[in-house]
Amino acid sequence: MKILGMSGSLRSDSHNSKLLKFSLERLSSKVQYCEYSIANLNLPLFNEDIENSKGIPPKVYKLAQSIKDSHAIFISTPEYNKNLSGVLKNALDWTSRVKPQPWKGKPIIILSAASGQSGGERAQYSLRQCLIPFDPVLFFAPEITVPDASNAFDEDDAPKSKIIREKIDRQLSNLEPYLV
Repeated sequence: MKILGMSGSLRSDSHNSKLLKFSLERLSSKVQYCEYSIANLNLPLFNEDIENSKGIPPKVYKLAQSIKDSHAIFISTPEYNKNLSGVLKNALDWTSRVKPQPWKGKPIIILSAASGQSGGERAQYSLRQCLIPFDPVLFFAPEITVPDASNAFDEDDAPKSKIIREKIDRQLSNLEPYLV
């Protein structure tokens, strides 16, 4: 069982990367023969001139192949100016150019951690809108949002909130039928 994680933040101490890793490790501890990897989203900015002159970059093909080979995908997005991050949008734009479309039918769990009180709800909404053309299987509830992210994780990088951990477990349960 292969699970792909994607963090919309490139920051080394990213709260979204912590949330993503916690969720992936939680899944791998509950599902037998489950392995996960975290995608590298440090891609060149999407530019059709690059695509037309040099083709789709190898890093993008590698990401698209990882998406295609995965049984499910976890995406954790920060909220930048009430939207998903540019890093994540850029990865979606590039992978939209790969045919056949690697996202089609893939189960996706969306997570977010942000400094504000909403915990990234608006970023999740905008991410869902961006994913619709890819025709994946999106899980809408419960929303996994981590507000006040800089104070939300313990020394082991686990969410302090029991409610957030329970929401993660509920989403993992939603995913189970797709992992057979």
